[in-house]
Amino acid sequence: MALNTSAEAPVPVGEVSRLIGGWIDRLGAVWVEGQITQLSRRPGAGVVFLTLRDPSYDISIAVTCYRQVFDTVADVVGEGARVIVHARPEWYAPRGQLSLRAAEIRPVGVGELLARLEMLKKALAAEGLFAAGRKKPLPFLPQLIGLVCGRASAAERDVLENARHRWPAVRFEVRNVPVQGVHAVPQVVQAVKELDAMEEVDVIIVARGGGSVEDLLPFSDEQLVRAVAECRTPVVSAIGHEPDNPLLDYVADLRASTPTDAAKKVVPDVGEEAERVRMLRDRGRRCVETLVAREERGLAHALARPAMEDPHRMVDERADHVASLVDRSRRCLGHLLDRADSELTHTHARVVALSPAATLQRGYAVLQKGDGHVVRAGAEVEPGEVLRARVAEGEFTVRVDG
Repeated sequence: MALNTSAEAPVPVGEVSRLIGGWIDRLGAVWVEGQITQLSRRPGAGVVFLTLRDPSYDISIAVTCYRQVFDTVADVVGEGARVIVHARPEWYAPRGQLSLRAAEIRPVGVGELLARLEMLKKALAAEGLFAAGRKKPLPFLPQLIGLVCGRASAAERDVLENARHRWPAVRFEVRNVPVQGVHAVPQVVQAVKELDAMEEVDVIIVARGGGSVEDLLPFSDEQLVRAVAECRTPVVSAIGHEPDNPLLDYVADLRASTPTDAAKKVVPDVGEEAERVRMLRDRGRRCVETLVAREERGLAHALARPAMEDPHRMVDERADHVASLVDRSRRCLGHLLDRADSELTHTHARVVALSPAATLQRGYAVLQKGDGHVVRAGAEVEPGEVLRARVAEGEFTVRVDG
C-alpha cells in the first residue's frame, strides 16, 4: 500500500524504516544463492557471521546462523565457496540494515557432493571401518598379485611395468573393469570379491589414474568400501594422485599415492634386496671374524700364563710344601705321643705306689670277715672267729684265739 505523503506531511525516516521492516517480515523464509566472501567463527561463540555476495551484480548481504547450523558443512565450506542458504530476511530498523538469519546451508555443485561424502566418511568411521587395528600387513614377497583397473589404462601399465622391473618373477591376476560411470561400482566390487576368493592371491591392488571429484566417485561408494573391509586379503588403494583421497583410501590396508607408488610398496626391488643380503652377509662375516679373533687373543693370553706353560711346576711347588707339612705333622705327633707316654708312665707309677697291692708286697696282710668286711680293730673280732687273710702272693684263713 502506497503511503500518502507530501512536502507538507512528510514521513519520518524511522517510520519508513519500520514500514520496510514490516514488509520484509511478511516476505518469510527464502532460498538464497551466493558466494561466501567473509567468514567469522569466533572461538566459543554460538553464532557464525558471514557475507554472501552476488558476483553478477556485485551486491553483498550479511548472514548470521547458529554454530550448529554451520558445523554441518564446515568441513567443505569456506571463503569463496558457493552455497544455497535457507534464511529469513531481517531488517534492523535503527540502522536501516538488511540481513539474513540462516536456518540451513547447502554447498552448491562439488561442495554439496563433498558434504555428502564427508557425512558418509564420518558414519563409516564411527562403525570402525577405518580403524588402524583392522589393517592387515602386506606380505614381504607376494607370489601372485591381484590387480583391479581400467582396460589398457595408464594405471595398469604403471603397476605392471614398475612391479616387473623391481621383481621380474612376480605374477599378476588382472581384472579389467570400468573405473567410472554407473557400471563401475558393481564391477569393481565383483572383481575384488573374485580375487579375494582366490587362495593363491597374496595382495589386491585397486588402481586408477587421476580425475575430477566426479570421476573418482565410484571409489567412495559405500558398497565398495564395505566389500574391501570384508576382504581377508590385504588391499592396496592406488586411486588418482597425491591430493585425491576417496573413501577407499581409508578402508584399504595400505594407501598408495599413485599406481606407480603402489607397485613400489607391494613388490620389493630385487637389486635392493640383493644389496641388502650382501650387506648382511658382510656384516655377519665381520662379526664372526671379530668373535674368532677375540677368542684367539684370549686363548693366547691364557696359554701365556706360567701355569699353562709348565703345568708340573705348580705341582712340584705344592709337593715340597706338602712334604714339609707332613714332616712337621710327624714331629708334632711324635712330641704329643712322647709327652703322653711320659704322663702315662708317671701316672702308672703313682697308681702303683698308691695301690694296696704295693702295701701287701711290703709284708702287710688284709684281714676280712666272712662277709668280706675288712677288720680294722681288734674289737671287731671274737675268739674262735675264722678270718680270711690276703697277702701279696695269695690268701689263707686264720682263727682268732683271743
